[in-house]
Amino acid sequence: MPEILTVRSPYNGRVIRELPLAGEAEIENALQRVSAVLGTPSRWLPKYHRIEILDRLSRLMESQVEALTLMAAEEGGKPYQDSKVEVLRAINGVKIAIAELYNLRGEEIPMGMTAASVNRMAFTTREPIGVVLAISAFNHPLNLIVHQVIPAVAAGCPVIVKPASSTPVSCFNLVRLLHEAGLPEDHCIPLVCSRQLAEKMAADPRIAYLTFIGSHAVGWHLRSILAPGTRVALEHGGVAPVIIDKTSDIEEITPGIAKGGFYHAGQVCVSVQRVFVHESIARPFAQKLAQIADTLKVGDPLDPTTDIGPMITPEEVQRVQLWVDEAVAGGAEILTNENSKFQIPSASWRTKQTQNSKLKTQNFFRPTVLFNPPPNALVSTREVFGPVICVYRYSDLADAIAQANSLRFAFQAAVFTKDIDTALSVAKKLNASAVMINDHTAFRVDWMPFGGRDESGVGTGGIPYTMREMTREKLIVMRSEALE
Repeated sequence: MPEILTVRSPYNGRVIRELPLAGEAEIENALQRVSAVLGTPSRWLPKYHRIEILDRLSRLMESQVEALTLMAAEEGGKPYQDSKVEVLRAINGVKIAIAELYNLRGEEIPMGMTAASVNRMAFTTREPIGVVLAISAFNHPLNLIVHQVIPAVAAGCPVIVKPASSTPVSCFNLVRLLHEAGLPEDHCIPLVCSRQLAEKMAADPRIAYLTFIGSHAVGWHLRSILAPGTRVALEHGGVAPVIIDKTSDIEEITPGIAKGGFYHAGQVCVSVQRVFVHESIARPFAQKLAQIADTLKVGDPLDPTTDIGPMITPEEVQRVQLWVDEAVAGGAEILTNENSKFQIPSASWRTKQTQNSKLKTQNFFRPTVLFNPPPNALVSTREVFGPVICVYRYSDLADAIAQANSLRFAFQAAVFTKDIDTALSVAKKLNASAVMINDHTAFRVDWMPFGGRDESGVGTGGIPYTMREMTREKLIVMRSEALE
């Protein structure tokens, strides 16, 4: 009998689903099945067929928005209102992939530019790169799968997808709908397995492309063991910096920054984390941010009025608490109200009290604002991945930029100002793959390029960009005396 993975709600511990864990035999079977698709041209799907499948998929998803929303919220802990946005984004992502298929093409390469190149015509075509392995994260259990799997299907690549062990059900539901929409089962195989077997899959020479979303330590390790020729996209976290100058309107900008930092309990790779504010408005800004944090409803993710749900595991809560404690011991000031009441599970699961007075169950961490943490504290130097926003005062803009750029993590950043010259200057100087001007760092739409630089990742996400990365160009040169 295979080992069983029990998927539980992070809110109340309810068993959501039990799934068989794949062993070595199942992994090998999956690799053989997708490789057989790739090695049999008659089984490749023409573009029009892929478009038909994806169109049916989008309509199936639209007919099941509520069910998909409830599952994403229950298994991942993201509140209902945000999970519904995720589902709608996922559906739109499928439609973006369909549209991009009309633009996925080669180009003519000019010949006749030299005497040696006359009588020739040259052009490129785009072909599927090969077998794709998608290893995903827990924090967007449906939309991340869409971003990794749907581009592969659209590009004509067979794909094996391993979702996060804590949130696999949304993935399995999406693949089921893909098969229902007409995609042959061997073209997309979902499985859950141990980390060791996932590494073995990633290192297999039959994998042509690895797309990984998760921690930088795991991602860079996987890159180091890939077979020669395997292409890779790694999407890790950042320690997102925001710079606010003295011209900014606190009342206007603070709600958006709060959303960008506390959304999904801060478990987002581009969550607002380090906010550098001019000294003239730093404390008023931090206090306003704390006031907003204290009004957020923390509780049941299935309650449509909940703002902040649970973190994914008790261990993550304990880690964040240790980091906050370290910052406070170093001089940081907590501005949020630790005694605010919030909704707790009615079930008795995990009611053990911890030293964190903000907790009522092990999986909750109240949104927290820290004022002036030490620059060398963990909350200042590493990705918190929890509902904690750090506010620092600065007097010189150049110093704020230097602090923002002081880490090896570089993903999305932001600057708030009413001065156009300041906006463009800071945007140019920030080390980031994307800079938002007068918007928070967690802004994203699914057709824009998205990905980290330096230790935050390699490769470019965003559905159109991923589709291009999952294809490769072939140059065709034709010689004929009839060509001038």
